[in-house]
Amino acid sequence: MRLNMLWATMRLMTRIPVPGRWTDDVDFRHLGRGVPSFPIVGAIVGVLAGGLSLLVSQTGGGLYMGAIAYVLALVALTGGFHLDGLADTCDGLFSARTRERMLEIMKDSRLGTFGGLALIFAILIKTVAVAGISHLPAAHLLALLVCAPIAGRSALALGMYGQRYAREGDGLGNLYIGQITLREAAITLVAGIAAVWLLAGLQGLGAILLCYLTIWGLVGYVRRRLGGQTGDTLGALEECGEIVFLLALLWV
Repeated sequence: MRLNMLWATMRLMTRIPVPGRWTDDVDFRHLGRGVPSFPIVGAIVGVLAGGLSLLVSQTGGGLYMGAIAYVLALVALTGGFHLDGLADTCDGLFSARTRERMLEIMKDSRLGTFGGLALIFAILIKTVAVAGISHLPAAHLLALLVCAPIAGRSALALGMYGQRYAREGDGLGNLYIGQITLREAAITLVAGIAAVWLLAGLQGLGAILLCYLTIWGLVGYVRRRLGGQTGDTLGALEECGEIVFLLALLWV
């Protein structure tokens, strides 16, 4: 994987400043080749968010403020990119309409009831889950907080490889869905497992395997309801992956 593809992927998936000259020669249509860099992008986001969380909690903020800082940092670093997809997906899937109407609802920029509830519960569950593991030693806690974005982004390969783009025409999701090879998907998934295992040991390994299993099930569910995946469903899968990973840490 070329370094400029990593920078292009980071520029797309985060709000971390990336100089334009670092990505000038990247063809937008080939961004799917950057999927193996997802674990790296996740690690960078995790280090920044986890570092801020520990700074807040250990300078008088306490574990709950540290947990809130972590969750808000994830939102700020990504511009709510994946949360937007989660909200749109929930508005569509829970509308109990036809496939075509669900896709129309997901494309609507207005936030519906189910989307609003999804945002509230996603932020709340993440915050409570992080607070629940904040009693751990600082170094181990930081490792776990770094691993959550790695797991969520690595799992996206399951929503891309061998999948069909559910919409007609072009879209951001169309650059990834059904466009990555088995080799690229395998590299992404294995790299995610290796990174989490290295950083967080068996606890992290158990959590990421449960994350992958859950996302695999959600991919099948979305495919049955919508006939494929969209950019919004990928965002939803990433958020769900982080949530499942963090919750799993409370039990594994």
